Amino acid sequence: MQDDVLSPESRDFVTALASGLEVIRAFDDAHPRLTLSEVAARTGMNRAKARRFLLTLHALGYIRKQQRQFELAPRVLQLGYAFLSANNYQGVIQQCLEDITVEIGESSSLGVLDGNDVIYVARSAAKHRLMAISLSVGTRLPAAHTSMGRVLLAQLPDAELEQYLAQVTLERHTNKAVTSADELRRHILAARQQGYALVDQELDPGLRSLAVPAFDASGKLLGAINISTNAARVDLETLLRDYLPVLQRKSRQIRSLVH
Repeated sequence: MQDDVLSPESRDFVTALASGLEVIRAFDDAHPRLTLSEVAARTGMNRAKARRFLLTLHALGYIRKQQRQFELAPRVLQLGYAFLSANNYQGVIQQCLEDITVEIGESSSLGVLDGNDVIYVARSAAKHRLMAISLSVGTRLPAAHTSMGRVLLAQLPDAELEQYLAQVTLERHTNKAVTSADELRRHILAARQQGYALVDQELDPGLRSLAVPAFDASGKLLGAINISTNAARVDLETLLRDYLPVLQRKSRQIRSLVH
């Protein structure tokens, strides 16, 4: 969803680099350790190709090998840290997220859009567990069913938004999940108009989240900040009446501090 993106057919596209990154991304929370055959299956590569990339990444220190299984090595964290350290707003946003958690006692995160997903790039976790999966920096969730995702999709130009809606697959994670592109478009356009998005138990039963966009002083979009909470503990009225002003205040603070 960006201009001037190379296609895989371009002479400047480095297929080997793309394949190596694909191997790294084959590992996730649900698949922390994989055999050669499993990596080949998850990436669509043949075994010989997958083996070469795994052994190369192992030699570079990004993969660890234990008998027949492979897993990511701590050096992979350097890739994520490079993104965070290259953005001088990291400290400001992290402090704002922690302030939110202290003030209202709920988890708060910053997410950015990556394809059809939101990636968590900063987080302040409250003590209560909200989802069956563990949320942390690097977690990917479907943008369509998250408040941060809808806020970020609302920032897209109309043509890019329509492109997204035409190709996205909407899964019924819960019985409250939006499953039609037209309904999702209405939610996204509402988020664009009102400046926030509220998602109620569409991704995980009991999970409610509220998000607003975060900009720097020049108006550049940094991402979306959210509050996530349990539906049994916090009702929708409280989210909008008490928590939304906190998010909006912190969003303004970020804009005043990040140049």
